[in-house]
Amino acid sequence: MTARPTVVVTRRLPSTVEEELSRDFDVRLNRDDSPLGPAGLEDALRTADALLCTVTDRLTADVLGAEPLRARLLANFGVGFNHIDTDAAKARGLAVSNTPDVLTEATADIAMTLLLMVSRRAGEGERHLRGGAWTGWRPTHMLGSQVSGKVLGLVGMGRIARAVARRAHGGFGMRVIFHDPFPPSPSEAAALGAEPRQVLEEADFVSLHCPAMPETRHLMNRERLARMRRSAYLINTARGDVVDEAALVEALGDGTIAGAGLDVYEREPQIAPVLVAMENVVLLPHLGSATTETRIAMGRRALENLRLFFSGAPLRDRVV
Repeated sequence: MTARPTVVVTRRLPSTVEEELSRDFDVRLNRDDSPLGPAGLEDALRTADALLCTVTDRLTADVLGAEPLRARLLANFGVGFNHIDTDAAKARGLAVSNTPDVLTEATADIAMTLLLMVSRRAGEGERHLRGGAWTGWRPTHMLGSQVSGKVLGLVGMGRIARAVARRAHGGFGMRVIFHDPFPPSPSEAAALGAEPRQVLEEADFVSLHCPAMPETRHLMNRERLARMRRSAYLINTARGDVVDEAALVEALGDGTIAGAGLDVYEREPQIAPVLVAMENVVLLPHLGSATTETRIAMGRRALENLRLFFSGAPLRDRVV
């Protein structure tokens, strides 16, 4: 009888997914849910046939240089894979897969949550109330910005951005504009109520939906933030290093922009203390795909990639 492939799961997954993995593979689960770190990842690469890894695992060229290398697949739990040195993986003969599609709706929900929270000062208002400072309703208390009918600018027009466009245009009557070097067809854009325009200069809300790559690192820098309206808000559910966090702190502090809603950070889980102290920013702990339904679907998609790979079938979601 052929031995089952050994799979290291680098973080805790929903119990349903862990049970399904255990039925098909010789699985080593991370019971205490602590990041493995470089040494733990290198050990996994030397002793397992595959890693089911996540965004918290920094699979650098140094880590991927582990010898002797036994692993043949990095089954990434997530759609983004900027935490993996894909060139180094390819050079070492490692296949890389991800889990697209299944987290689109949940992440679009979080983008709209941030947009609504920052414009209506919801985080600030809750802190105000919980801190015992609220003295009752009054006409000029904590006035925010209306969302309905405003202009939403999307940087990137992939699956998640299109899901946000549907919510914003259909649910809130927002005018949707976008910038993408690979835009949808005019008919696809029209169906979403979206049109290509000068996003930074025209939008009341700028929502980022571009992949993390060398070309997009610090895409939102001091110069581009300065092109936004002073009454505008920045929303980021993409990747943290798409935004120059130091420049954002300056822009929030000096009134260059009105506020921001962030789910991802340049050096997460570390966040600049000055950013945490600001009232005109809403901060969430990377909750984009954090629904039970979505995380189970992501796990099953990674499991499907493992099954396909070890059966010799083509990977459905191959990155490398």
